Amino acid sequence: MTETRHFLISHGAPILFGAVLVEQLGLPLPALPWLLAAGALAATGGFNLAAGIGLTILACLLADGLWFYLGWSRGHQVLRLLCRISLEPDSCVRRTENLFTKHGWRGIVIAKFVPGLSTVVPPLAGMSDMSAARFLSVDALGSALYGACYLYLGYFFSAQIQQIGGAIASIGTSALCLVVGAFVAYIAYKFWQRKRLLDELRMARVTVSDLRGMIKAGDNVVILDMRSKQEFDANAGIAGAIHLSIDDVKEGRYQIPRDREVVVYCSCPNDVTAARVALLLRRNGFSNVRPLLGGIDAWNQWDQNNAGERKAS
Repeated sequence: MTETRHFLISHGAPILFGAVLVEQLGLPLPALPWLLAAGALAATGGFNLAAGIGLTILACLLADGLWFYLGWSRGHQVLRLLCRISLEPDSCVRRTENLFTKHGWRGIVIAKFVPGLSTVVPPLAGMSDMSAARFLSVDALGSALYGACYLYLGYFFSAQIQQIGGAIASIGTSALCLVVGAFVAYIAYKFWQRKRLLDELRMARVTVSDLRGMIKAGDNVVILDMRSKQEFDANAGIAGAIHLSIDDVKEGRYQIPRDREVVVYCSCPNDVTAARVALLLRRNGFSNVRPLLGGIDAWNQWDQNNAGERKAS
């Protein structure tokens, strides 16, 4: 335990900085244990709390500033990337969009304390009309509160944390293997959950060509737009589509005709949200409901391809 303490005293600052930076960049490696350990170390005079808060702010600003720029320059491409690599398809992005839409700049502070959301908020802020200076100032505030909260938590509960650390050190290599094994099991479980969800949502989809054919033929098809409010306001969807949230569908706030064909679309990889809604409607007695294959991206791509062909001709 003494060797570990000396190591943390000598290298605590770069370790803490690296742990927070990696977490804010989006890797599933929590910085919380290192913040608590640094706080506990500060209680014995081996670490400076002010320096710890400063390092936390710096690491957060570097990572969040990068995500903010990518959101500003790449827009929804970044959100789709985050959704694609997430262990919980589309839910992280959708929940964060709702948080940011509801709370605005306060959502940046709140997200710091919610695992899985802090990486998604910066690109959302970059896509909004928030200036970089305002974002960085609010992000610095949230980062300071985040760092101070857990550092001081470790400081005030240093005795208990040292007891836990001592118990782990006494077990030695077995404890490390146990921690690594638990982490690997958690990741494997999340991947299994993801695969099970995607398997459940695998159903027949309607293509863009088929949907355009229905509209051209005058079929009385109901089209549901399940994108977030922010994206719906920023980007035009399919003409005549009804914009709803999943909660609207669950609580029956809009009466969807049961005798008409229903097509659902979204903007997330694998059409996850659209497939969720289609599955929900099927379980509630809708027999003729399908997600749009490729969602709004496929619809817009069709427009671009045909515009190029008309221009060439």
